[in-house]
Amino acid sequence: MPKTSSDSILITGCSSGIGYCVAQGLRSRGYRVFATARKEKDVERLQAGGFESLQLDLDDENSIRTAVASVLSHTGGKLYALFNNGAYGQAGAVEDLTRATLRAQLETNLLGWHDLTRQILPVMREQGKGRIIQNSSVLGFAAMPYRGAYNCSKFALEGLTDTLRLELAGSGIHVSLIEPGPIRSRFRTNAYAMFMKNIDTEHSYHAAQYRKQIERLKKEGDAAPFTLGPDAVLKRVVHALESRRPKPRYYVTFPTYLFGYTKRLFSTRMQDMLMLKASGGGEN
Repeated sequence: MPKTSSDSILITGCSSGIGYCVAQGLRSRGYRVFATARKEKDVERLQAGGFESLQLDLDDENSIRTAVASVLSHTGGKLYALFNNGAYGQAGAVEDLTRATLRAQLETNLLGWHDLTRQILPVMREQGKGRIIQNSSVLGFAAMPYRGAYNCSKFALEGLTDTLRLELAGSGIHVSLIEPGPIRSRFRTNAYAMFMKNIDTEHSYHAAQYRKQIERLKKEGDAAPFTLGPDAVLKRVVHALESRRPKPRYYVTFPTYLFGYTKRLFSTRMQDMLMLKASGGGEN
């Protein structure tokens, strides 16, 4: 682990999955990793595993401010990189999303990241360098039915990130988006829990589709076609951190490459047909 802050990185959402894998991988490469999680019990587990870990709740402005201050107090006011990763997926038809449910999705997946990034940017500007890596999704540019809230959060993230990249041109701060498709993690399990919590499935026009979705989810689990391990994301994060010219976008998994290709070549109607078929006709 470095004795200086020149290779330090703050990562959100490290309790499991991509965040935990990336934290482990970067620590093994010599980075000073500040691994954050929303729940105190996960922070304690990370600390027991040897990480410099602290609590950071993306829905709470004070939590973000406190976490940033704590990290900077340990690094002498410097930070090389930020990996925004902590997020969840809210499933459900658009017409079944209440304002509060959609707001909650955006608070975690977009506004929390924005707040955290804004607090880190002055530090990177002062030091004249930095890397900001945003873990987006294939659903940040290719919409699927019954994922409206998550699509919305990731589409918005991509637009905000593209704008930030342009505004930081020549600053020495590089901004990259990572766009994974299906990755083995607790993402589906957590998404199912939020779906059942926030969507009135039985009284919805889409009740029959929801029942099919639930059956398919129980059958597939994390074994959906083309699913990769979180180490596939780690490889892209390493390149975004260490390349002299990091890419603006990193595709991960076959569906991302496929839908990125068809998005450029297909008409909107053709793309709609493809996405409906890929999602089981709206049943996934």
